[in-house]
Amino acid sequence: MAQSTESPVSRFSYPVFLDLHNIPVLVVGGGRIGWRKAAGLLASGAVVRLVAERVSEHVDRAKIEGVGGEVQVHRFAEDDLDGMRLVVTATGDLDTDAAISAAARSRGIWTNAADQPVDCEFILPAITRSGRVTGAISTDGASPALAGYLRDRLAEILNEDVGRIAETLAVERAAVQVSGGSTEDIDWRPRIEELFRDSAQK
Repeated sequence: MAQSTESPVSRFSYPVFLDLHNIPVLVVGGGRIGWRKAAGLLASGAVVRLVAERVSEHVDRAKIEGVGGEVQVHRFAEDDLDGMRLVVTATGDLDTDAAISAAARSRGIWTNAADQPVDCEFILPAITRSGRVTGAISTDGASPALAGYLRDRLAEILNEDVGRIAETLAVERAAVQVSGGSTEDIDWRPRIEELFRDSAQK
């Protein structure tokens, strides 16, 4: 049963970053929002099965099928869930999305229903990236618009220099590990501050 939105406890309070490479994910909805969800999943390496009664011009079928996914034009059926690890619904119909979420939940499959936190086991934060650095902002489903606004402010900080600094630190951490040392025993803050100072002077 879906949880009440009136709970005083934040529902989505345990942030995680998933490795979706080659993970099968179902997206139900062939409109602009459905494609936006699918595109984000593809960018993360997921194998997407997109199901919709109507597939709009927004959907790039070649991009989905080019990495082993598929586009199926039909009304959602429960066997669309076969083999799926996650489900994202974006049909635009509240009752349909709720029914899909319930069907997925009965199989133990975690579901995100666009703009319906009550029918979600997980929500999708607003994200910004610089190389291997990812910033994610969530408002517990209260206001995606606010999350997007804060994401844009964060993007001003996570510029290209941050991505390069992350790569430099990755090389240095690897060198410590190869030498038999522990990266956990090092206070990296002075080195990070040095890298940012060097970056600011260029």
